[in-house]
Parts: sequence; C-alpha cells; structure tokens
Amino acid sequence: MRIGIRICCVAILMVMIFPGQAQSSNRVDLSKGQTVYVSVYSHIYGGPRTRSLDLTATLSIRNTDPTESLELTSVRYFDSEGKLVRKYLEKPQAIGPLATTRFIVEEYDTAGGSGAKFLVGWRSLKPVTPPVIECIMITIQSGLGISFVSHGRVIRDVGQ
Repeated sequence: MRIGIRICCVAILMVMIFPGQAQSSNRVDLSKGQTVYVSVYSHIYGGPRTRSLDLTATLSIRNTDPTESLELTSVRYFDSEGKLVRKYLEKPQAIGPLATTRFIVEEYDTAGGSGAKFLVGWRSLKPVTPPVIECIMITIQSGLGISFVSHGRVIRDVGQ
C-alpha cells in the first residue's frame, strides 16, 4: 500500500515539476517534407541460424492530413550492406488527403537481406500532418503465420 502511495506522489510531483512534458503529447508537429527510414525484414531466422523464413513486406504510406495532399518524391529499397537494390518511383506520386499507397517486396525476393530498409522522401506545398509510414512483414507457411510491423523513423525534416 505504501509503495502505491509513493508512486502516485512521485507521478504528481513529476507533472508539477515538468508540466510542459505532459501536455506536449497533444501538440501536432506539421511539416513540409521528410526523409523517413523504415526497417524491412525480407527474411528472419528461426531455430538454427542457417534456417530462415522468407517474408512478404508491404510498405504502407498513409496521408494523415484530412485536407491537403502530399507528394512522394522517392521510395528506395536498400540491402543489408546499404546498397541500393531498387527505386520504386520513376517520378513523384501524389497522395490525396487521407489516401494510402503501398509498395510490396515479394516473399521470394530476398535481395535486401535481413537488414533491408526503405528510405521514403515526401513533400508538400503547405505544412501538413506527417504521413504514417510503416512496413508490414508477413508469411504463412505450413500452418504457421508470422506478422509484425516496423514503424518509420524520420531522419531528415524540411520543417514548416
């Protein structure tokens, strides 16, 4: 009981000492463009390290802004060594308000290796809420289903 009271008191003190920290999660940062890094696993290891399980990877890019479009400027796929495997865009691609697009790395395509990644570039004429960029990896083999998500991480922001 005393431990619970102490934890509660510490939490209240933290909010009193750092009031801006508790409220900052409600703030939405707008941007006019970013470069986003997304981890991809074209295969994962299970059991002995030499036994791998191939995965289908779907890069999902969701425009979260309800009123403004954004433009994808590049979608590039790199291997475990950091070498470019392929470019998915020949020219910029518009994504309308609340629209979604996707790019797929097929299950049999292991060129990226277990340390593959996407670099996604996007821009907008006006400041917008940044898109949600994730990679969903999945496989279903011999009655076994595995799936997980890798979230994009902003590595460069153009700002407002």
